[in-house]
Amino acid sequence: MTLLCLTGGVSASPFEEGVAKYKNADYVGAINAWRLASATGNARAQLNLGVMYAKGQGVAQDYAEAFKWSRLAAAQGNADAQYSLGVMYDRGQGVAQDYAEAFKWYRLAAEQGDADAQYSLGVMYDEGQGVTQNHVRAYTWWSLSAASGQTNAKRVRELAAKNMTSQQILEAQKMIRECQHKKLQACT
Repeated sequence: MTLLCLTGGVSASPFEEGVAKYKNADYVGAINAWRLASATGNARAQLNLGVMYAKGQGVAQDYAEAFKWSRLAAAQGNADAQYSLGVMYDRGQGVAQDYAEAFKWYRLAAEQGDADAQYSLGVMYDEGQGVTQNHVRAYTWWSLSAASGQTNAKRVRELAAKNMTSQQILEAQKMIRECQHKKLQACT
């Protein structure tokens, strides 16, 4: 997980204060500012707190606390937080490992265009983790991820294609077009 929400509005809000402190490596100050912003429901601040706890920046590393903050942001529809929850469920960090839950959170983030979540869905379909194994859907999600800029997706998709029939690849290409037409909604 990386700290992604380092931009905001023009005013010196608690969130922006946290950004400035983080950029100056004042992690304790950033944590305190983002706690204030989180109290008002700021999803970006909640996500950043989750990342700080996951990394142990300014606080002791605590995956359960990271999960708590990421879940608050994810519940508000924050795609980065949804992806983070997928990772935590996938790896069993701060929560019991649960591939079905990981799949759910990756899907929510993927439908918002998160390239890493799309890549992760491809892996889950390829390995049959949390979902029925389906190489056509794996190829589809890796293709969508590659189109979104995920650097490993194209390479993995090409490796997977070597084990697929031409009919399966045509089926995946049809799915890709449909997913793009539906703006990634209901593609799983």
